[in-house]
Amino acid sequence: MATRDKPDPRLRQNVAAKGRTASSARWLTRQANDPYVDAAKRQGYRSRAAFKLIDMDSKYRLLRVGARVVDLGAAPGGWTQVAVARVGADRGQGKVVAADLLEIAPIPGATILKLDFLADDAVAVVKAALAGPADVVLSDMAPSSTGHREVDHLRILNLVEAALGFACEVLRPGGAFVAKLLQGGGEQALLKEIGRNFATVRRVKPPSSRSESSEFYVVATGFKAAAAP
Repeated sequence: MATRDKPDPRLRQNVAAKGRTASSARWLTRQANDPYVDAAKRQGYRSRAAFKLIDMDSKYRLLRVGARVVDLGAAPGGWTQVAVARVGADRGQGKVVAADLLEIAPIPGATILKLDFLADDAVAVVKAALAGPADVVLSDMAPSSTGHREVDHLRILNLVEAALGFACEVLRPGGAFVAKLLQGGGEQALLKEIGRNFATVRRVKPPSSRSESSEFYVVATGFKAAAAP
């Protein structure tokens, strides 16, 4: 009786390696042709993502001079750099606290905390570093991609929900919350939850966000402190 040969595991490894190589090549090509990558290098930003916050702040005026700002999942620090410059923290005006589990190289004007924002003492630690409540909570966080769109969508929903809970603990009345999300359908319930805590909730796709990406940002303003969980 004829038998089917078992697939050679080395063949699977080679195919996987080729897939990773092709993906890496596409990423390198995209980076090389991306004007925001070049602009970030020229202007001294640590990531192209800095321009996403610049785009949103220029339109919605979130980062006012003298404001207190928390940047969650801040590494490598591109958003923190923008926040410092816009609130004047590098000139003694306002405060910016950057929190991440990863190491962040020092940024003049920012307080860097190696911190899990879900830890029991995180709210108290951040409020102490700010010397008061926050005016703005920022989150450009996204979990590591699994390659499965539905799984990645659910994971970022959970992450943003956790960031929202943190924001409701540290924001002053009238404050703002900005977070990255991925389109996938399940975000509608989360946007409604955000709407219960903020006067205005916008879905925003900054010009600097890649058109092929499913990411968008929620920009929530007018925090309703009394509605906080």
